[in-house]
Amino acid sequence: MNTVEVKDLHKHFDGVHAIDGIDLATSEGEYLVLLGPSGCGKTTLLRTIAGLEEPTSGDVLIGGQVVTGLPPRARRIAMVFQSYALYPHKTVLANIVFPLKAARIPPEERERKARTAAGMLGIEHLLDRRPRQLSGGERQRVALARAIVRDPTVFLLDEPLSNLDAKLRASARDELKRFQQEIGTTTIYVTHDQSEAMGLGDRIAVMSQGRVRQVGEPVEIYDDPADTFVATFIGSPPMNLVPRGDVLVGFRPEHLLPVENVPGERVTATLEVQRMEYLSGDRHIYGTVDLGEGPCRVIARLPATVETPIEVGERHDFAVPAGRLRFFETASGNRTAPIRLGF
Repeated sequence: MNTVEVKDLHKHFDGVHAIDGIDLATSEGEYLVLLGPSGCGKTTLLRTIAGLEEPTSGDVLIGGQVVTGLPPRARRIAMVFQSYALYPHKTVLANIVFPLKAARIPPEERERKARTAAGMLGIEHLLDRRPRQLSGGERQRVALARAIVRDPTVFLLDEPLSNLDAKLRASARDELKRFQQEIGTTTIYVTHDQSEAMGLGDRIAVMSQGRVRQVGEPVEIYDDPADTFVATFIGSPPMNLVPRGDVLVGFRPEHLLPVENVPGERVTATLEVQRMEYLSGDRHIYGTVDLGEGPCRVIARLPATVETPIEVGERHDFAVPAGRLRFFETASGNRTAPIRLGF
């Protein structure tokens, strides 16, 4: 059973709680993404699972066995770093076989495994080259091939696409997902990029300040955020939050539409339009609404199919379907029960 679990895990650095009591478990063959801003503890958590950091307290289990205190080589994991860490003076083939050589695998078996891994990733024609002769995407594949040959029970990936340009990052993301589905190895992937998380993860663990704020499938994280941090960290533009008494009323920008485009039960408000952008066919409309507690800035995202004329400086009635509203406690930011709105 190739699963990873952490139980009440803590990691402190000079009084800083980098990991602050995390309980988290993967299922077998799952692609779990750790998502959060810089400094939230996601890389520290990954390194602790790998054995590169020793926890202050708590346990790490791999395959149901406690591995806390064991060195990385005893955990049967493979880790791909942001920098790829390829040896510049070695060929691609030599880079891939290096961990097998260190494990004293016979030369014939080393080369067979390396060529098999290279074939899986489409880099068999690059085996005689050196890293400086490769593109960023090719180096990423070499790093993955070097991880594959070890036959790990778990892959740990620490922002492996961050050095690629935007176009290559999108294609590499697709390749990573298809590759993981083919081999079926449990994978934990660290990123601060919500597009990567939403596109790759079977589940996403959203982290902040050393804690996991919510774990769920991408659609659950997006549609039903557990608190205001998740609501505003996920989504571009982020969820709108409008104060109403002792709660915050949340709704996604794509659900805030001209009132004539929202049939059925809805909540309406007048939007004072201040600015407008055209992005990928959508209109992003920036403005304010006043629900009785003063003007509050909101964003509406209108798809190309909504042709209602909107001009900067005008006031226009907008609405949100009642079922798309989410409610959060103002004081704690935590999700709370729906209330009946009278506007």
